[in-house]
Amino acid sequence: MTREQLVEMSRREVENLQNNRIDLADEIYKIPTALYHDQERWEAEVDRIFRRLPLALAFSSELREPGSYRSMEVAGVPVLITRAEDGEARAFVNMCSHRGNFIVEEPEVGKTEVFRCNYHAWTYNLEGKLVAVFDEDNFGELDKSCFGLTELPSAERSGMIWVTLKPDSDVDIDAFLAGYDSVLDDLAFNDAYVVGAQPLDGPNWKVAYDGYRDFYHVPILHRNSFGPDGPFQPDYYSWGPHVRVMSPKGHEKLADTPESEWGYDDMTAGVWTVFPNMSIAGSTGTGYMVSQMFPGKTPGESFTIQNFLRFEPPEEQDPEELKEYMDFMGHVVGNEDYYTGFHVQKALATGAKEFSLFGRNEGGGQLFHKWVDALVDTEDEDLPELLEKGIS
Repeated sequence: MTREQLVEMSRREVENLQNNRIDLADEIYKIPTALYHDQERWEAEVDRIFRRLPLALAFSSELREPGSYRSMEVAGVPVLITRAEDGEARAFVNMCSHRGNFIVEEPEVGKTEVFRCNYHAWTYNLEGKLVAVFDEDNFGELDKSCFGLTELPSAERSGMIWVTLKPDSDVDIDAFLAGYDSVLDDLAFNDAYVVGAQPLDGPNWKVAYDGYRDFYHVPILHRNSFGPDGPFQPDYYSWGPHVRVMSPKGHEKLADTPESEWGYDDMTAGVWTVFPNMSIAGSTGTGYMVSQMFPGKTPGESFTIQNFLRFEPPEEQDPEELKEYMDFMGHVVGNEDYYTGFHVQKALATGAKEFSLFGRNEGGGQLFHKWVDALVDTEDEDLPELLEKGIS
């Protein structure tokens, strides 16, 4: 992204600050409450969103060196991401070709030269090729080239490794990102280090994600953590299904500073959301908390990995300060956002209200649900056209 584009967004926020306004959606938007808890609908969302769209599953900085890897389970699919000797990041189904055991116990981040199944010792290299079969003479003749790990479509953009969970998917990562990667480049993830991570259990994935695109609740729900004067008047900037959430409040410094002196730290602050499940909060100055949220085993469950990225390596961090910050953010999201989300989930399931409402000042949430609906209703053969043209 060019500096001019960042300046353009920041200029708009300064104008809104000076005129005491925000950019509003055309109308209040209604969401049928059944869509939050219906089993069939939830299964369709997992299949048509989480299993067929590129997901940012790892950070490039986690896999800097050949032999580094990350394993995790996403939407019921065990995934193994590796950095091979040729420098390429690759993703595979974490499944031995012999009898299906995990190659790497998950979740795990580590470094190795080969992957050896702990069931029968079949061994694979970093490119997923089968290189050794235990007791091969007695096992029988086998063409190893036909029994490598099953590769998943993957791409590296903006300091993250994106993986599509369906091996035969032909979704274009660039069409999906809709230019958003040029914005994310300015967050400088390639230069950051993952200095900590912690899991959180949450409610229905959409209930959880609604909060990540919402500043409206900040001075109310988070009044004791961030204070009652925190930013709550939101503006939204979108690239396809992805949204940046900003507030005019907080741009007082830029309002009093010539544009030529506006720094990246001031212009990259806010919350950057990556559809369907990522939220990035922070700046190039303070570092980031990057939340990866995934559906759980039922419509009423989700789980989140809070990743903490900073620009100084782990050994240069103050352990006490880092722990205090991680505990604080775990409290804010777990004991405030998700605690409330579980209440929302339970109440919605009663069917007492037919609709949930998203106001004109909640355009980010409106756009999220419009994309969810569109993706659920779109067949595989029509998906490229949807991603190319977007939604109205």
